[in-house]
Amino acid sequence: MATTIWQPKEEGLREICGLLEEYRSPTSDQSRIWQQLQRYSQLPDFGNYLAFILARAEGKSVEVRQAAGLLLKNNLRTSFHLMIASYQQYIKSELLPCLGAPDRHLRSTVGTVVSVIVQQVQVRGWPELMQALVQCFDSNDFNHMEGALDALSKICEDIPEELDADVPGLPERAINIFLPRLFQFFQSPHVSLRKLALSSVNQFIVFMPTALLLSMDQYLQGLFSLSQDPAPEVRKLVCAALVQLLEIRPDFLQPHMRNVIEYMLQANQDSDADVALEACEFWSAFCEARIPPEILREFLSRLIAVLLLNMVYADDDEALVDAEVDETVPDRDQDLKPRFRTSRAHGADGAEEEEDEDDIINSWNLRKCSAAGLDVLSTVFGDEILPILMPLVQAKLSNVDISWKEREAAVLALGAIAEGCINGLFPHLREIVAFLVPLLDDKFPLVRSITCWTLSRYSKWIVQGAGHLEGHDQFDKVLTGLLRRILDSNKRVQEAACSAFATLEEEAAEELAPRLELILQHLLCAFSKYQRRNLRIVYDAIGTLADAVGGELNQAKYLEILMPPLIAKWQQHSNFDRDLFPLLECFTSIAQALGPGFSQYAEPVFLRCITLIRTQQVAKADPMRAGTAYDKEFIVCSLDLLSGLAEGLGSGIESLVARSDLRDLLLQCCADEAADVRQSALALLGDLAKVCTVHLQPHLHDFLNLAAKQLQAVEVKENVSVANNACWAIGEIAVKIRQEISPIVLSVTASLVPILSNTEGLNKSLLENSAITLGRLGWVCPELVSPHMEHFMRPWCYALQTIRDDIEKEDAFRGLCAMVRANPSGALSFLVQMCQAIASWHEIRSEDLHTDICQVLHGYKQMLGAAAWEQCMSALQPSVQEKLLKYGI
Repeated sequence: MATTIWQPKEEGLREICGLLEEYRSPTSDQSRIWQQLQRYSQLPDFGNYLAFILARAEGKSVEVRQAAGLLLKNNLRTSFHLMIASYQQYIKSELLPCLGAPDRHLRSTVGTVVSVIVQQVQVRGWPELMQALVQCFDSNDFNHMEGALDALSKICEDIPEELDADVPGLPERAINIFLPRLFQFFQSPHVSLRKLALSSVNQFIVFMPTALLLSMDQYLQGLFSLSQDPAPEVRKLVCAALVQLLEIRPDFLQPHMRNVIEYMLQANQDSDADVALEACEFWSAFCEARIPPEILREFLSRLIAVLLLNMVYADDDEALVDAEVDETVPDRDQDLKPRFRTSRAHGADGAEEEEDEDDIINSWNLRKCSAAGLDVLSTVFGDEILPILMPLVQAKLSNVDISWKEREAAVLALGAIAEGCINGLFPHLREIVAFLVPLLDDKFPLVRSITCWTLSRYSKWIVQGAGHLEGHDQFDKVLTGLLRRILDSNKRVQEAACSAFATLEEEAAEELAPRLELILQHLLCAFSKYQRRNLRIVYDAIGTLADAVGGELNQAKYLEILMPPLIAKWQQHSNFDRDLFPLLECFTSIAQALGPGFSQYAEPVFLRCITLIRTQQVAKADPMRAGTAYDKEFIVCSLDLLSGLAEGLGSGIESLVARSDLRDLLLQCCADEAADVRQSALALLGDLAKVCTVHLQPHLHDFLNLAAKQLQAVEVKENVSVANNACWAIGEIAVKIRQEISPIVLSVTASLVPILSNTEGLNKSLLENSAITLGRLGWVCPELVSPHMEHFMRPWCYALQTIRDDIEKEDAFRGLCAMVRANPSGALSFLVQMCQAIASWHEIRSEDLHTDICQVLHGYKQMLGAAAWEQCMSALQPSVQEKLLKYGI
């Protein structure tokens, strides 16, 4: 029986076309129309209607047909596999003839839909497409060739590996069919065909299929032939390909490297800014590709001159417009940078992970790329570039007739080379700083802002010099200069000054204590001046100051300056205001710095954190009842602040915890599906375990089971920071509840051993915490852990060597001693590694632990006998043998 071909109903077609036409009108009720289209999307043949409109509705405008295609694309992403086979086939059959549609916009839309279907069914699910593409390529008809190339380029971009798969029914892999044709299109007289062909081949560089490897000479010849293409979009793709090849397979470029460098120098000066930017990426890629740098050395003079030239602000740089906005203009919502926050993480030293911020950031452009290139060059060639660069910089800075933009670029260059060339610059640091400080008062705001950044790049060495008289005077000038700029009337300068000052604070630490009053007065004065965006940076600077000076901040005269404005801001923000986040982070640092001194502010802060968490957990289940949409960042920031309170107040937080439902809220957070919520919750769990374990009952074993779950291999792989905090929290609980932890000891031990044994790709903090927690479990439950010592002693002892001397390391070695006492033969084969771990101590402050270690070593000496003991000792480095002498062996 013949299959009936689907046909649209006239009424449905008219209604959908009408909605699409109406939707395009700027005065229409788009929300209502969208809801109607969503209702239509529930019909099983809705996709067929859209495909029909895209392919056959020739009486309709191109815009309506295009809108139908884009709606079809979105629809197919989620529902293609739910369609009956005949409808799937209908949509495919309607698309193929449209690859060569007369209108370019329609061809492009068809290509997008085709790529989405290939993502759903793979090449094997649509072999007719491959035949259609080949026919279009070989047709010599421009529309068909461009339409097919457009579709192929999108498939290459989305799923390039699909084209390198064996497909039943095809004589060879798709890439073998297409690659020779793509290379032919490199020679096409049509710009769009050259561009699409090159873009398609470039997508294969990263995973480098065999077909491209075998055709590499032809590909490189094609790139070289296109290097002088009249179309900038093609030249940009040539540069992008060369940069990617340098990153992925530099060996292919090495025979041609001198010519490639020459070309990139030329392209770096291209009249088209996009081409120049793409070429500029080459220098950083070269330096990071571990190619012998000698070949670049002969080009350094020309390259540095080009980079410095390109570091001058372009006339259309958006920063030039931003720089004219003064502090009185309120920030718009779009002015506020998105927050990329890192949840609280416990390292073995209790340090938090810092997010990496670019202080002076808008969009990536040639100026910034050139500065980054100079930075990387300086790390590879070091002081070697100074004789080339410094005369150019000095000429720009000493010429009074030069434009402010060129002066600014020279200051940027000084900042870019700060780390890579510090050996050569350090003897001249006093002159450099003396030159830069007056530029903090330059009449051009972007000169003032870049000077702040450049000074921050030298802050480590400026602080180092503060120990002698001249250096101390210099440090004061930089500090007061940056404080002056914090109160600048220009927003851009405020931002740069605050960020630079935060960097200086991190380096200066205790050097700031004598100047605290002056610093606080300036930072708090900024409160009354700053708009929303820069207020966030002030909060960060205050938090960094608290971290830097610690308990020095806990004096009445400082708190009278600091706390009233902060509390006023705290009260000003509603529980739904995202501007609360940086303030919560600021309070976290202050609470940790003040310690018990924060107790006078603690209760309202604690209660608000509880309210914020509770509100968001309600919002997660029922936004209408909570009066707000769920936003997990409120929970993360609140948990982190509660951790700061627990760390600062110590046992002083106990009464607050006892009177709240924090335990139940925290249990929910430890089980949350969001990794950053679990990460912060487990950090708080560990902090509370240290000071008030009793208030974690009766859910303590639920907490332990949730924490143990985070140490399973799949969780560690996906969320290493969550595993890190879980591991640390289990260790903290173990030393408090001791034998009560026994139900989870073996499962946790079984999870920790693979972490210690397979260290590749894991962060140092997780390895240290794993070693400490394993030791703590061995200390409190030696009878459970010691029978398994032979499975973990070697990697565990290696990990113990890396931990700095502190109370956590003491606990781990108490575990070592306890397990050796319980099962001395279990560690006998690893005595050399154990001795190396013991020798990693600089000083054991605990007399009890020192005695325990002495007993362990003497016990093994006695067990082995003199000859075997001497043989063991001879396997150790002389430095290790010397350190063991303090234990009386």
